[in-house]
Amino acid sequence: MSFRRWARLIMLALPLSASPLAAAAQVPTHLDRIPEDDFIYFVLPDRFENGDTSNDKGGLSGDRLKTGFDPAHKGFYHGGDLKGLTDRLDYLSGLGVTAIWLGPIYKNKPVQGPPGGESSGYHGYWITDFTQVDPHFGTRGDMKRFVDAAHARGIKIYLDIITNHTADVIKYRECPQNDCGYRSQADYPYSAKGGVEGARINEGFEGVEAAGQRSGNFAKLTDPTYAYTPYVPKGEEKVKVPAWLNDPIYYHNRGDSTFRGESSTHGDFAGLDDLFTENPRVVDGFIEIFGQWIDDFAIDGFRIDTARHVNPEFWQAFVPAMQARAKARGIPNFYIFGEVYEPDPGALARFTRVDGYPTVLDFAFQSAVSDVVARGAPTERLTTLFKMDALYEGGEATARKLPTFLGNHDMGRFATFVRQANPAASEEEITRRYLLGHAMLMFSRGVPVLYYGDEQGFSGDGGDQDAREDMFPSQVAVYNDNRLVGSAASTAQSNFDTANPIYQAIARMAAIRKSDPALRSGEQVVRAYGRTPGLFAFSRRAPSGGGETLVAFNTGATPVSANVQVDTASLGWTALHGSCAPAATAPGSVKVEIAPFDYIVCKANKR
Repeated sequence: MSFRRWARLIMLALPLSASPLAAAAQVPTHLDRIPEDDFIYFVLPDRFENGDTSNDKGGLSGDRLKTGFDPAHKGFYHGGDLKGLTDRLDYLSGLGVTAIWLGPIYKNKPVQGPPGGESSGYHGYWITDFTQVDPHFGTRGDMKRFVDAAHARGIKIYLDIITNHTADVIKYRECPQNDCGYRSQADYPYSAKGGVEGARINEGFEGVEAAGQRSGNFAKLTDPTYAYTPYVPKGEEKVKVPAWLNDPIYYHNRGDSTFRGESSTHGDFAGLDDLFTENPRVVDGFIEIFGQWIDDFAIDGFRIDTARHVNPEFWQAFVPAMQARAKARGIPNFYIFGEVYEPDPGALARFTRVDGYPTVLDFAFQSAVSDVVARGAPTERLTTLFKMDALYEGGEATARKLPTFLGNHDMGRFATFVRQANPAASEEEITRRYLLGHAMLMFSRGVPVLYYGDEQGFSGDGGDQDAREDMFPSQVAVYNDNRLVGSAASTAQSNFDTANPIYQAIARMAAIRKSDPALRSGEQVVRAYGRTPGLFAFSRRAPSGGGETLVAFNTGATPVSANVQVDTASLGWTALHGSCAPAATAPGSVKVEIAPFDYIVCKANKR
């Protein structure tokens, strides 16, 4: 089947009545809208749109190792900025986006890494100044214009924040190659200099357990040389802002994390300076830093990076403080979600019960949908996932607030997973699987998060830098040879095509979701699943008693025809997508017929 014919079939299969404009009147102001009603777009500003070429080098001079700018290299700044994002807000509105998760925009160390392995802070996670916008992205004025313009369109802004670490500034005398391994508290206690046999230091310090996390105790921690001898290189003594961040005493200084045991919260994340988040001064400092961003820009929520690498007591203080700050600023539905890179729903749920997170990114959903849609796992895999919703603090109601996603800037894109798992599949099958995954994202419980470029069918070569393509014309060769899903375009050209069939398909899904309260915040009841690829179905029930919506998927390569259990009151049905039976087969049962790698959305008629 030709690409043009396949694109036309995508368009014909979508209901014309469910347009974004038709649903817009049902949406309250952005402040009144609860998180479950949102459709989030996650964007790295450097890779989205270059609205101001004068800031490409961040006000610096020299080559890429000085400025961080090299648009032909995947690991350096490419020129995207806040003005570019502002200029493209109508493009996002047309997609149905109601919230933007904005990658970190704070001032970063321009370049890090060993000789020959350098890269830049284009991603925003190597912060030196937590109070300013990185000059590569613009100014605080540009940030205000962006947020105000988004709010004027009813779009919220969720800001990516980091409290676990700063840029790599602090070095250790013992490791001239900057390759210090982690040194434990047992072998290198706070009470001895350089190990248990060393001179006694920090007399009276009681350690970092919960009971010791008080100002009086940390006043006795004055010498940071218990594991290594930390120092700040000449010329960087005052590079961090606020100024207290320049003192090594506010960092763990134990060497690189192995991401196991105590090193997960006390070790340096890939060499980045790991903050001593047990210290009340650090807690108070970050409450003030990020509270000020709420005060200054009316931010609507935070995505919190590396949440699992910070002690629970920090979050137990920080999260309520941010919620209170937002409420005082007139933001009643402030949304906080932490990054816990973990596919086990039980492990994710722990962070809502122990650490006090309202929600966490649903890596378990990502794993399950990728297994079922891309890799052909049995549909009962999804049932197992949703049964675990009861584990979250607040149970299934909290699960409905979890931000769900299919891929991201670290692990890679959903299109990549689909292609890798199905190397011999036709382009039609790849596109069908791709859209099927996005339908699960849009209609399942949770708050859908779309990774930028996925609406244009971006398909990278892997994770990290390979999944961070440019939306504006790219100069990166390893991006421009990628084959996009559902499009004959490449990343060598601008990819803000609102006529792209993938963009149109996702926009229609967003409009259907927006038009139906059951699909946004209704409880979810699994109706059908199996031990092979094929039928998976669930009902969503409107929270106000507004009726049932049935969503059924076919993850297999052959058509599905089956009876599915529904509420006995659901006797008549209207199709929101696909072909739905107009009436129940009998009270409590309706017949579904679904093509391979397709889905239907059926709304029960009100009685």
